[in-house]
Amino acid sequence: MNSFEYPKMLYLLLLIAPVIVWYIFKVSRTKTSLQISTISGFSGAKKGLRYYLQHIPFALMCIAMAAIILAAARPRSSTKSETIDTEGIDIVLALDVSGSMLARDFKPDRIGAAKTIATQFISERVSDRMGLVIFAGESFTQCPLTTDKATLINLLSVVSTDMIEDGTAIGNGLATAVARQKDSKAKSRIIILLTDGMNNRGEIAPMMAAEMAAQYKIRVYTIGVGQNGTAPYPVNTPFGMKFENMPVEIDEALLTEISNKTDGKYFRATSNTKLQEIYQEINKMEKTKTSIDSFNVYNEEYVPFAIIGLGLLLLGILLRLFILKILP
Repeated sequence: MNSFEYPKMLYLLLLIAPVIVWYIFKVSRTKTSLQISTISGFSGAKKGLRYYLQHIPFALMCIAMAAIILAAARPRSSTKSETIDTEGIDIVLALDVSGSMLARDFKPDRIGAAKTIATQFISERVSDRMGLVIFAGESFTQCPLTTDKATLINLLSVVSTDMIEDGTAIGNGLATAVARQKDSKAKSRIIILLTDGMNNRGEIAPMMAAEMAAQYKIRVYTIGVGQNGTAPYPVNTPFGMKFENMPVEIDEALLTEISNKTDGKYFRATSNTKLQEIYQEINKMEKTKTSIDSFNVYNEEYVPFAIIGLGLLLLGILLRLFILKILP
């Protein structure tokens, strides 16, 4: 109970005090007396229940009066309710799925780590539309922009390095991601491009794709994936797949230039932990805009007081008119 709708009604509680005074005065004036020569015959007489219960009806009436006054004052409790309007962000993940993404400098490998951490990132972007583009020697859209995160995560989970002809077409991957966003009405649009190599395929130059992103005011965050130095890469041999330590070659200058051109940022991920930290940093930088309207919701609490008051009033009447009259 936080407040009363009619708090001035509570002043009526002051009337109970003069009523009590009046009752005490009335009881003291209505005592009867009988003159007898001796009380020896009444010395062993016990007082009946009526003697002990005679004032109970009045007490019940007073409590009932207080409860009814409280009910009339309309006690109520309040809770704060919020209406939240969100303005989401359109995000396209552009993921390199070339064969080198099977390198084991990440756990279980680069593509496995990228999928796991991207899945967590998707789950945390509740109000945003998100899509997925994959690229290697060419590129295509694995999932268009959607708010259905479960479908997007399912489509991400089946991504593998054998889905597209091998190679690294960074320009094509970025251009496809831009195409998915160019008609978007969202006020904030971003692309997160993750690759572990250097552009060596594709018809579209990476910087031409970056120019397209800048023209549409799409911010591009680029991530270079791979530890420093060498890493165990998968190599096909006559005896099957083997892993050989090979130099990690990432065109960091190009990725930095792309991000700078689009007012984004370049990151270098050298481990699972570092990649997760990068996604967390992007998550913090790209906040969904929200507006919150707060208002109080009131719940009426007068019913229990009214029930108690009427119940005690009825009980007092029954005691006075019926029960006390039949008691010894």
